[in-house]
Amino acid sequence: MEAYKTKVKKIAGSDYHEVISDALKLYRNLKKKTKRKPYIRSTYFKNEKVFLDYFWGHLNQKAWKDRTRRLKFYPCALELIKNSHIQPVKKINPNKSNEYVYRFKGQTTDGSVFNVQIKENTRSKQKYFMSVYPVN
Repeated sequence: MEAYKTKVKKIAGSDYHEVISDALKLYRNLKKKTKRKPYIRSTYFKNEKVFLDYFWGHLNQKAWKDRTRRLKFYPCALELIKNSHIQPVKKINPNKSNEYVYRFKGQTTDGSVFNVQIKENTRSKQKYFMSVYPVN
């Protein structure tokens, strides 16, 4: 599978509080642009909205160390969602038959590889940024 190469660097830092502050700044800037749910438009999905609020609930279910590891890739994930034309892996969600899960692969400027997951509700056609995580 081909990876999208980002121009943005991942967030530096090893402490959760350092990393979360930078990630929340990016999120707040996007949140200011709309009165309702924060979103970004995706080139791959023909400029449709991908909502960002689902990610934070999913992230809070993880352990502290895993949260830090995932949050470092947050700016890279936003760029990938916004600009990627590369075909993702598309699967039906095994837990819910009315959802698709798209898995995009990306690579940072320093060579770190990561995955971004977006889920789509087939009935409402809404897309949600679900997760970002590094690939070992």
